[in-house]
Amino acid sequence: MPNLKLSDITLHYEIEGSGPPIILIAGMLSDSASWGPLIAPLAENHTVIRPDNRTTGRTVPSTAPTSPEQNAADILALMDHRNLAHAHIIGHSMGGYIAAELAILAPDRIQSLTLLCSAPMNLSRSWHLFQNFCDIRASGPEGLWLRSLFPWLFHHSFFDTPEQVEGAVVASLAYPHAQSLSAMQHQLDALKRYRPLDLTRRITAPTLALLAQNDLIVPHDEALDLLQEIRQVRIEIIAQAGHSIHWDASAAVLTHLAPFLKEHTYAN
Repeated sequence: MPNLKLSDITLHYEIEGSGPPIILIAGMLSDSASWGPLIAPLAENHTVIRPDNRTTGRTVPSTAPTSPEQNAADILALMDHRNLAHAHIIGHSMGGYIAAELAILAPDRIQSLTLLCSAPMNLSRSWHLFQNFCDIRASGPEGLWLRSLFPWLFHHSFFDTPEQVEGAVVASLAYPHAQSLSAMQHQLDALKRYRPLDLTRRITAPTLALLAQNDLIVPHDEALDLLQEIRQVRIEIIAQAGHSIHWDASAAVLTHLAPFLKEHTYAN
């Protein structure tokens, strides 16, 4: 199991494939396993690196200080550890915050930046929503918080097959590295304090932003104006997809992502 010992955490990461490096940064409540549908296709032509953000997965301790800026610094340290002069950076949701902070922290190290269902904005409604999930998890029956969360994550067609929904709940509850309630609350408290001021205007990397037409957490119409401030940005809106765009519409994501990565790959 690859791990990187830093000053206050041991950062766990997964690595597959070979070729130009890609770093996949998971969203809130998620870890390196959340990239499931994209891992094998991307690893056909790339070295795919998937860190567990602070508070998640096998990165310990789970209640170490955390913020998008701190996670970005962790990933830069991981790039140094792996002797990566450059990498493609892909972030989903909160992972997009981290990816954008990394693009500001080390602009000369970023070959390209891809944001999936992400725009660096602080919406009070989102923190209210996720606090509700924490509260439900603390006091409700096992699995109820996941059943409450999933309608916010997935396209409505996901719920046409009840067995699929229940299977996802069972798999989530059985996952051995699931984020604990205390780590979940710790991550949420840190994000409530995050203020991404003028972040988009400072990003210089070629950027692909993939938004979901049916996203309830990052509505694409609210994200568009902010993302258009990035000087080299290409924005696509994926139909029939919710916030978990890489699960709802992995083929569509790859259709846009693969040529973008090829266009912006250069020798390390």
